[in-house]
Amino acid sequence: MGNVRRHNDEMKRAKLGCETTHRGPTSSLPVGGYVAGISDWSVFSPAEIKRAIGGRPDPRALAKRAKVASYESGRFHNVDAPQDAVGNPSAKTLAQLALGRERRIPKARLPILAPGPDFFDRSKSAPLAITWLGHSSTIVDIDGARFLTDPVFAERVGPSPRLLGAPRFHGLAIPVDELPEVDAVIISHDHYDHLDVDTVTVLAAKGARFIVPLGVGAHLRFWGIADAQILELDWWEETTVRGVRVVATPARHFSGRGPTDRMRTLWASFAFVGRTNRVFFSGDTAYHSGFRTIGERLGPFQIVMLEVGAFHESWANVHLGPDRALPAHRDLRGEVFLPIHWGTYPLGMHDWWEPADRVVEVFGSARVPFVTPRVGETIGPSITMPKDAWWRPFVV
Repeated sequence: MGNVRRHNDEMKRAKLGCETTHRGPTSSLPVGGYVAGISDWSVFSPAEIKRAIGGRPDPRALAKRAKVASYESGRFHNVDAPQDAVGNPSAKTLAQLALGRERRIPKARLPILAPGPDFFDRSKSAPLAITWLGHSSTIVDIDGARFLTDPVFAERVGPSPRLLGAPRFHGLAIPVDELPEVDAVIISHDHYDHLDVDTVTVLAAKGARFIVPLGVGAHLRFWGIADAQILELDWWEETTVRGVRVVATPARHFSGRGPTDRMRTLWASFAFVGRTNRVFFSGDTAYHSGFRTIGERLGPFQIVMLEVGAFHESWANVHLGPDRALPAHRDLRGEVFLPIHWGTYPLGMHDWWEPADRVVEVFGSARVPFVTPRVGETIGPSITMPKDAWWRPFVV
């Protein structure tokens, strides 16, 4: 119980930090797939960084388990992307990543909406509803089941939240220790902006069950989470939760939390297939041929969540962006598009608002239905489907 109390205290302090004014990082560098700000070298803690990096999976066990995803020489591989272009940016890209003059952080904290009392009452859940909590963190209510995707509630994401980490744009719609009970937590891959040690250990202490791609369970076990709470899936493997099929589907990305573990754990997208409704969650991915297969086998999807932030021509093999999200959405046979992976952390070489502006332009011009919820807002066919540009007043 001492560890649980300590983690809860840490997250409460993070909640308080969300109410303060952000003073941008003093410098930045690429770490684990994004830009990390160096805030204060005086708090450097090797033990803290070692803990955050997590564990390492057993390559012999993974070689036996991986039947669909390509696994060779201790590393996973993308199917239709050149391996030397995955997660290995050029010197020019690194320079822009570290020194670019884009306005990556808002001058003021972005607004949030606190969910109403019905949100915490499962008996009042709509058959299909999604609450966007920022970045790729969402709560998915579908046909009586409730899932939490890529929960990251840290004020900074990185191997040391006090030293290395991209700063959060907004406060928390719900503190992690006040989240309603969910049937499963879905983790798409092990990058810091999708897998946060303090967030998942708080959830684990509350009894959460985790569904993760192959190898990611090694991190959870390293952090003391019991085997009984962890289910690892290869691409196209699935489980059923409260009558909803949860299918791990292919993605085109990479993984790694430290300098020597690149691509040693799998990355995945996920499909939620209920009795009546279907939802797709991309995690992080570039465009790939598997979208069409997913759409044919598991679609159509009432709501498709695809990443739109951190896009750049140099990252076309690992990130999607708004323009490529449109053909992906069509391949998936999606109905309503919900953009994720934007508006929370400065992870890309673009202005912070550019992904949302571009979604409005691209999907609006194509006359494809889309929604742009505020952080903390719940959307769904029987609730509300907002598409107003709420972020524009903060573009200064």
